[in-house]
Amino acid sequence: MKSISRALIIGKHGQLAQALIASKPNKIIATAMGRDDVDIGSLESIIAAIKQTRAELIINTAAYTQVDMAESQRDQAFSVNRDGADNIALAAKRTQTRLIHLSTDYVFNGKQNKAYCVDDEPSALNVYGASKLAGEQAVIATKYEEVCIVRSSWLYSQFGTNFVKTMLRLMTEQPKLSVIDDQTSCPTSASELGQFIWSLSQQETLAPIYHWSDAGKASWYEFALAIQDMALNLGKLDTRIPIEPISSSQFSSAASRPKFSLLDITASRQIMTAKPWRENLTSVLQQL
Repeated sequence: MKSISRALIIGKHGQLAQALIASKPNKIIATAMGRDDVDIGSLESIIAAIKQTRAELIINTAAYTQVDMAESQRDQAFSVNRDGADNIALAAKRTQTRLIHLSTDYVFNGKQNKAYCVDDEPSALNVYGASKLAGEQAVIATKYEEVCIVRSSWLYSQFGTNFVKTMLRLMTEQPKLSVIDDQTSCPTSASELGQFIWSLSQQETLAPIYHWSDAGKASWYEFALAIQDMALNLGKLDTRIPIEPISSSQFSSAASRPKFSLLDITASRQIMTAKPWRENLTSVLQQL
């Protein structure tokens, strides 16, 4: 195992950054920096942040994640997700600092019907996915052996804005809901992803790419039903409302999304055990 004691988390306000701080091992001193603290558009700014924190590990959670808005804000998405990733990887290489870079299941087009392995050919359907894929390619192009990419899917937590919190709000505001039933992947607890990243950071050597999510699979509709059932059981909701399954074509959105983007997490389970998504969802709902 590698002993890492100081970490720089780039991205401060996102749910993963907050989950990383909450789940960090006691022996690690972690500093999270947002856009006010470090400019990922500047190699010099990133190097200065690495030196200031004396980081032995960088975790890049900084990302443009507005999937629909990215369709009309292509330059902003690529600026953060490709150019920022490139600068961070170059800074890591220059300072010989280990780097874990976060990516997404949306680098895949969803046209296969079995879980995506790390070496399956990516091909994105939307601008967000394309910008994240370009970021992966920039990171790999540095040819730095102390860097890896971690792809995950459908992140949720008690922090920030996410599907679970949105559903809970809508379930108290609306008489009924319609939720997409023809997009399948697996929800990922940001807390569990955080723990996986900390475990990964201590590995002696890194593979180029890892996949991580909760165990199992679900459609957004199945996820929404589970959120309502568990929230009612835990007393987080008072009233059950009807939830209707609809197809993607019945729901207008600017960006196309993959129909099937389940990630194969088999290899990553050698590093940490993945819990079923329903179990992790219960834990997160209890914390809300």
